[in-house]
Amino acid sequence: MTSYVFDPAPLPAAPVRGTDARFPINRIFCVGRNYEAHAREMGVPVDREAPFYFTKSPGTYVPSGAAIAYPPSTENYHYEMELVVAIGKPAFRVAREQALDVVYGYACGLDMTRRDLQLAARAKQRPWDIGKDFEDSAVLSEIVPVAECGHPTSGTLELRVDGETKQSSDLTLLIWSIPELIAHLSTLYHLQPGDLIYTGTPEGVGPVRPGNRIEGSIAQVGTIALTIGEAA
Repeated sequence: MTSYVFDPAPLPAAPVRGTDARFPINRIFCVGRNYEAHAREMGVPVDREAPFYFTKSPGTYVPSGAAIAYPPSTENYHYEMELVVAIGKPAFRVAREQALDVVYGYACGLDMTRRDLQLAARAKQRPWDIGKDFEDSAVLSEIVPVAECGHPTSGTLELRVDGETKQSSDLTLLIWSIPELIAHLSTLYHLQPGDLIYTGTPEGVGPVRPGNRIEGSIAQVGTIALTIGEAA
């Protein structure tokens, strides 16, 4: 029997629509600048040579419907609404034509961001970790199996803050498609069941404050919600 010096943290796991089983979260990969209009609003060019990524720790997972504290050390806390891919099979150097075979399902995600810290790091050409990878920064809806939703390639992605629409776009505007992302990412990592890929956000990102209610939706996939509480 293994003995630990302290109790290990519980394994983060997301609900799956239509079942009591949960999807254990292994790693969280996030795609940067995957909508041209969002890249423009961030003042950076689109890199069309290859996708680029940053990561979030599995422990940053927050289920849809939660209320979370406004995070520390920021005065510019942003939402980013995204389609999320849930990997269900191992994949290494998978061909684009076979990439969708490793997908378990899809979900709605919020890549919550300490924008001021991210931009300060970017200006100094430093990693984005403190702006992106912090507690409660990876919000996720229930995961919808492929058997129920298929592989969405088009449809409206929308986010509202206190009922006011802030982001409204279409999945057809993704620069790198889901098969392209999986194929490319699998040349860099041995993808495993439980890995999540947040595929990028469209234009319209912006700040939220304590008391705000975020609600989002993606056609064929579902909805997501989050309430921002007082500062931690």
